[in-house]
Amino acid sequence: MLDYAQARRLMVDCQLRTFDVNDVPVLDAFGEIAREAFVPPGREDFAYIDQTLQLSPQGRAMPAPMLLARMIQALAIQPGEKALDVGTGYGYGAAILRRVGAQVTALESDPDLVAGARTRLSAFDGIAIIEAPLETGDAKSGPYDAILVNGRIETRPQALLEQLKDGGRLVCVMGRDRAAKATLFVRAGDAFGARPLFDAALPALGAFAAEAGFAF
Repeated sequence: MLDYAQARRLMVDCQLRTFDVNDVPVLDAFGEIAREAFVPPGREDFAYIDQTLQLSPQGRAMPAPMLLARMIQALAIQPGEKALDVGTGYGYGAAILRRVGAQVTALESDPDLVAGARTRLSAFDGIAIIEAPLETGDAKSGPYDAILVNGRIETRPQALLEQLKDGGRLVCVMGRDRAAKATLFVRAGDAFGARPLFDAALPALGAFAAEAGFAF
């Protein structure tokens, strides 16, 4: 049987630290949260590989550890801030956000994944799980200091951006196929600045698909 504690240490040392993840609270969170508890049953031994893991037949996926860690690091979460985890899947990103100090709303549209997230996150306080369309966010629980999108999007997530506080941050993978990049948005008043961070690959979220003929 795989030693998951050792696999978790190796993930932190050999994947995260070597991919410019150097924020101590983020490293501690990834070292403490049992990633194997947030994958589909029977896939536990694959939880710590350096790859995106499929969560459902519809193509929903769990970001690779180093990608998720870089994205969460870019959000620069401060204790007590409010975070929205969009496309939470089984809730791993929400658990990490909570561990670094955020009060978390975990948003998921797939009923099966919602049920799985409720089971897996039942031991965590400070996380609310909401079943709703991903593209609409959850304005009633906002505004948010930070928003994490677990999947590739092809269009500007305007409804989510509008749910940020002034100074709030949103991180996502944006673009088409190999042209996609992890991108950080920051709100300043009614304006939203965007900065590409690094090349990244994730399965697309259908809720954020570009219309036919749209050129990103």
